[in-house]
Amino acid sequence: MNYGRTPLDDLPSRVTICEVGPRDGLQNEPVVLPVEVKAEFVARLVDAGNTVVETTSFVHPKWVPQLADAETLLSAIEQSEGVRYPVLVPNERGLDRALDLGMRDIAVFGSATESFAQRNLNRSVDESIQMFAPVVGRAREAGLAVRGYLSMCFGDPWEGEVPVAKVVDVASRMMALGCTELSLGDTIGVATPGRVTALLDALSAAAISMEHVAVHFHDTYGQALANTLTALRRGVTTVDASAGGLGGCPYAGSATGNLATEDLLWQLAGLGIETGIDLDKMVATSVWMAERLGRPSPSRTVAALAR
Repeated sequence: MNYGRTPLDDLPSRVTICEVGPRDGLQNEPVVLPVEVKAEFVARLVDAGNTVVETTSFVHPKWVPQLADAETLLSAIEQSEGVRYPVLVPNERGLDRALDLGMRDIAVFGSATESFAQRNLNRSVDESIQMFAPVVGRAREAGLAVRGYLSMCFGDPWEGEVPVAKVVDVASRMMALGCTELSLGDTIGVATPGRVTALLDALSAAAISMEHVAVHFHDTYGQALANTLTALRRGVTTVDASAGGLGGCPYAGSATGNLATEDLLWQLAGLGIETGIDLDKMVATSVWMAERLGRPSPSRTVAALAR
């Protein structure tokens, strides 16, 4: 149902949603879904109008068994023209696998803090940047787009508040490698609008254009939509979200689900911001996925519209 649109000043007319449900969403689920279900999930997301669908990861199955079927899944997906299907690669071996399958978009996953870098990558921040350098370099030489994820941008469960200057330093180093986009992760969902403003302003002052910045908010404390609106007012036009609010992080126990795509779509529609995504189809997709996972979607918009 449409309750009208009331635009606000200083907001973009269109926002690109990076749908992360198939990768970031499913990686934290205790249930390992059949590859046929995952392929249908991706197809449903594309049919709903998503043009960026983060599909899977080439992380070793020992660490993320939910995504051990990456090659099989990518072979089963009929890729649509005009749709990007980025995959996460941890190292050069992962890049080789992505190149062998003809992927055109990859992502690397870094950390702004030493504690999380050690737990997630088993190496320091400096060592992780060194590991990413040949991955990004080779990918760019091959004509691939490279998204750089930067996690723990606002708070870390082991280190507490993360200084803005530290985030800017690591962000600048990742962009200097040749990343085409930088996704700022509030991995444990502790950010509030003031912190978001401070970080984005500091990145702009460091000559990192908001054109190349995305935001990735978890909704642990119910702040994801407020933080997203703040980011849009600072010039960000790409927002990560997950169908039905799926997701978390297997290496940070306090990281609960991602911002639900449907909740984001409801807000953007009310603000008159175009996305090209059909909300009703997204709700139906998340209800369908919730049935396969055996639990209801945490998205309030899904709960409201699926009655």
